[in-house]
Amino acid sequence: MSDGTSASPGRICLIRLSSIGDVCHAVSMVQAIQRHFPGCPITWVIGRAEAELVHGLPGVEFLICDKSRGLAGIARLREELKVRRFDVLLHMQISLRASLVSLMVRSPRRIGFDRARAGEGQWLFTNERIHRQEHAHVLDGFKAFAAKLGVPDYEPRWEIPISREERDWATAVLPDGRPVLGIVPAASRPERNWTAAGYAALASHALARQFRVALFGGSSPVETRLGEEIRSRLGQPVSNLIGRTTLKQLLALLGRTAVLVAPDTGPAHMAVTQGIPVIGLYCHSNPRRTGPYNSTDYVVNHYDRLFQERYGVPWTERPWGTRLTGEKLMESIRVEEVTGMFDRVVAEKRLAE
Repeated sequence: MSDGTSASPGRICLIRLSSIGDVCHAVSMVQAIQRHFPGCPITWVIGRAEAELVHGLPGVEFLICDKSRGLAGIARLREELKVRRFDVLLHMQISLRASLVSLMVRSPRRIGFDRARAGEGQWLFTNERIHRQEHAHVLDGFKAFAAKLGVPDYEPRWEIPISREERDWATAVLPDGRPVLGIVPAASRPERNWTAAGYAALASHALARQFRVALFGGSSPVETRLGEEIRSRLGQPVSNLIGRTTLKQLLALLGRTAVLVAPDTGPAHMAVTQGIPVIGLYCHSNPRRTGPYNSTDYVVNHYDRLFQERYGVPWTERPWGTRLTGEKLMESIRVEEVTGMFDRVVAEKRLAE
């Protein structure tokens, strides 16, 4: 339900600098606003890497907050914002850096998270709040910002531009034929990665079912090493595309997969935008909050059990979003759990037909 006026909110400035997954969630909110208020001017302050993914989004002006440039990047952003005035600011990131950026935005309405979620003093930088939600997914939290503007409740949809060249390239890399199991083996933090042996066993299982297997990821040394170890353990043909794509190319490739397996990482949410079922592997974070939207039924979830073991109480008894730490947690996920979930997705989505 909407909780604001149905009149056009006017010129909107949105702050969501990172991460890739959260930017994917924010796109669905932006496009819901655009559907309800056609022609509404939207400026999005965003990180440099994240802007690569959403470049070309219709009707949105992007201003880059490039932290790699240090003070020079902040100075440039300040100059760009100095000549702009807005009617409403959507402050959608809980970080001191984002809040300091918000001080550069001239807007009478400054909407942030409800007091319970407005960590790092975010509430000090806003004058309106979204409604409180209990145990909400990050995407549902973003939907509350749209509701504050008067947008009725909606089913998330995504239309992220992919060029013809990028689609043609992806088709050449993953041509039509056998269905593709995509694997993103690594997350931003190594402790969230499943084992190379586990991924290799899953890939072998998929190959035996006449699937092709493709590995996706960035170019970091951790991702590169993990991809090579999976490939060497497997001993069968696999398309190792780790470190060989731009974000737009990766998005196009994900759109050509039949199913994706990944830990809590950005490409899992990119796959959701392409309508691809995602098998999430979760031990450190609550999949109800950060799991692949529309695929939470397919999560291999050890978070609940590990939380109970760590704290002696269910996750419902501690603050929402509490993360677990530990380098060995992902080793508790068994191969048969993941292959069983893969078989379930294949059957329910009729991927082998």
